[in-house]
Amino acid sequence: MSETLAKYIPEHAVKPVFDLIVANQVHLKIVNERQTRHGDYRRGPSGKHEITVNASLNKYRFLITLIHEISHLVAFEKFGRNIKPHGNEWKFTFQRMMVPFIRPEIFPGQLLPLLARHFKNPTASSDTDTTLSLALKQYDKENDKNYVFEIPYGSVFRIKNGKVFKKIAVRTKRFECLEISSGKLYLFNPNAEVELINIQ
Repeated sequence: MSETLAKYIPEHAVKPVFDLIVANQVHLKIVNERQTRHGDYRRGPSGKHEITVNASLNKYRFLITLIHEISHLVAFEKFGRNIKPHGNEWKFTFQRMMVPFIRPEIFPGQLLPLLARHFKNPTASSDTDTTLSLALKQYDKENDKNYVFEIPYGSVFRIKNGKVFKKIAVRTKRFECLEISSGKLYLFNPNAEVELINIQ
């Protein structure tokens, strides 16, 4: 298992993560990309703790996602099943479990202050922290995706479910985009990943 982990997370994180997996009896599945989320925790019918993480994540995002999901398990075990999935108990647990990993041997120097800030009050997804999300994106494998905030107004783009939009305005922190087929307005986070379409 630790050889497998070494392919997906930073070298100095392998042993402590392996120890967490063993201590919490986690059944870890590494899966090909799912569009909607980076990872998932569920308690299987047999009572086994099953965690899945996307294989396509870069090693820093993979580590954050894996600790995020283990934190769900630990928070449920400690505080009971009736807590909110991303409530205070989970935040406290995620924070406590993540702090030992926020070290220069594990994360690049430029990510450390962003992680320290994020983990003062972690959110349900690191993607909602635009600064951290952009910094993490630099370590992704090259792809043809853009963020909504990067593309010019008037640009037409496609999202993962195939719907096509046109970027028209900014509203506070989000971007107004018009869905081409329905004419409805939608709001996008600045760091939503989209595929730019060239219309001749």
